[in-house]
Amino acid sequence: MTHTVGTIARPENRPREDLVARRLLVLALNLASVAGLAFVMARLIGFGGWSWLQALILLLFLAGLPWTLLAFWNSVIGFVILRLARDPAGYTNPALGATPKDGPIVGRIAICLPVRHEDVAGVVARLEAMAEEIEACRWHDRFDFHLLSDSSRPEVVAAEEQAFAALALRHPRPGFLNYRRRPTNLGFKAGNLREFAERARGRYDFMVVLDADSLMSAAAILRLVRAMQANPTLGILQTLVVGQPADSAFARIFQFGMRHGMRTHTTGIAWWQGSSGPYWGHNAIVRLEPFVAHCRLPTLPGRPPLGGPVLSHDQVEAALMRAAGYEVRVIADEFESWEENPPSLPAFITRDLRWCQGNLQYLKLVGRSGLRAMGRFQLANAIMMYLGAPLWVLMLAAGLGLALVRSGPAPASPFPTDLAFALYFGMLGIGFAPRLLGVLDILLQPGQPARYGGAPRLLAGALADGLFTLMVGPAMMIAQARFVVGLVFGRRITWEAQKRVGHHISPGEAWRGLWPQLAFGLLLGGTLAITAPGALPWAAPTLLACGLAIPFTCITAGERLGRWMVRRRLCAIPDEYDEAPILQRVKALAKPAD
Repeated sequence: MTHTVGTIARPENRPREDLVARRLLVLALNLASVAGLAFVMARLIGFGGWSWLQALILLLFLAGLPWTLLAFWNSVIGFVILRLARDPAGYTNPALGATPKDGPIVGRIAICLPVRHEDVAGVVARLEAMAEEIEACRWHDRFDFHLLSDSSRPEVVAAEEQAFAALALRHPRPGFLNYRRRPTNLGFKAGNLREFAERARGRYDFMVVLDADSLMSAAAILRLVRAMQANPTLGILQTLVVGQPADSAFARIFQFGMRHGMRTHTTGIAWWQGSSGPYWGHNAIVRLEPFVAHCRLPTLPGRPPLGGPVLSHDQVEAALMRAAGYEVRVIADEFESWEENPPSLPAFITRDLRWCQGNLQYLKLVGRSGLRAMGRFQLANAIMMYLGAPLWVLMLAAGLGLALVRSGPAPASPFPTDLAFALYFGMLGIGFAPRLLGVLDILLQPGQPARYGGAPRLLAGALADGLFTLMVGPAMMIAQARFVVGLVFGRRITWEAQKRVGHHISPGEAWRGLWPQLAFGLLLGGTLAITAPGALPWAAPTLLACGLAIPFTCITAGERLGRWMVRRRLCAIPDEYDEAPILQRVKALAKPAD
């Protein structure tokens, strides 16, 4: 039931969320899992007696374990909700229950697309496709688009200005399409959006935030706006973002697995994080007034890479918005909200290390006064996403050290092989659970496998994704650990446009980026062969991933495998079988003129 204040519906009798009980359940599940796995690991590590190296291995294992288990339990909870709830997105986000399916758009909305040195043709194609859909809806006069450029390269600036001028001629309504370029990239993307928000305060009620590769249908945008109108306490509302159809083999497999894993994972976190949910910085809507009033990012003390402007702005803005009393929520369903994914392993590593540098800046923010407990947890969780890699590498190094120094007669009791197998395959299952549960959820829904080309193709895609994950995981672990160590010595990464289109990668180019992975694999394999050859089968997935990182990169980035996968619909997503009109329109607009 709702009543109206002016022209905005205010919710009443919203179903109460017992978030304390939900969070205690998640905590209990994680603590119980940590205790059980710690017991098993202690039995294995302590076989034959204890030393300081064995204690260090156990401590490093325990330090990285809770964050891995949290992702697992998020997905298990999400899977249960997806199977049992009639409307999982509404069940995990009560704001949707108060949102009318149709109704007037009474606020004014700025749709903001920040760019810096991006492929202009692709950006303008997506912008025009969204503008056309908005123009075709009844409430088009409530929306304006803003292309916010931080580009400084003369050739890119000239291309932006020329393309936007032509675009404005095709859509001449005054104020509907706007282009602004800042002379300096002050504060990066966050500074770009902040400057616009301060200028737009009082003119717009809401700001839809996009990335350069974002695409949203008018229906998805209208749903966000109606939810904000109907729920005045909502400060940020995030959509679940999925990958657009891709030709690159790397991007196809990556987004196939992410689509399944993110659906279960996001449903789980939406259930227990509730009004302190995630914000990923794009494909979301922000209430402009409290954003300007409460979400100003601080300049961090010290010099870069960890000092200076905040790079990963999203989680900080979410924490500040929640601290001001506004809700931050996510809609945990797939509804016409897309992004593009990296087309190769080097591009994925580059993007990931950008996030790594930004997230580790939160070390200077997690203790900031005024934040709520969940806001601090979100920042800590983002930090541990990247501290986990060096912890696992240190654990491997300590294990090698133990193998080198251990000597003496064999212990009287036999090695607990059954426990070793249980722990090994248990940890593999925990890591793969989000994707596997996502695929299982599709298989259990009548008619859903057909959206992926049928159950056999769905399972073939899941198998390809499993092998892909085994190859990518160790490569990312080494890259993250190496980068985190480099940060201590002042290393940083440039925040520039991401590579979004597949291209050929030569073995020499792959070697320059991935020689540390190969070196690590050779060192690990050689040391185990000399000191503990019985451990080689256990280390085989990591050794193969590191040893084959260079050919894997060349093969998955090249066109041949991608074209083969497209022809056979391997790792195809529903949008390839039933393509949304806006995706078709983007293709047509991006196609070069004859």
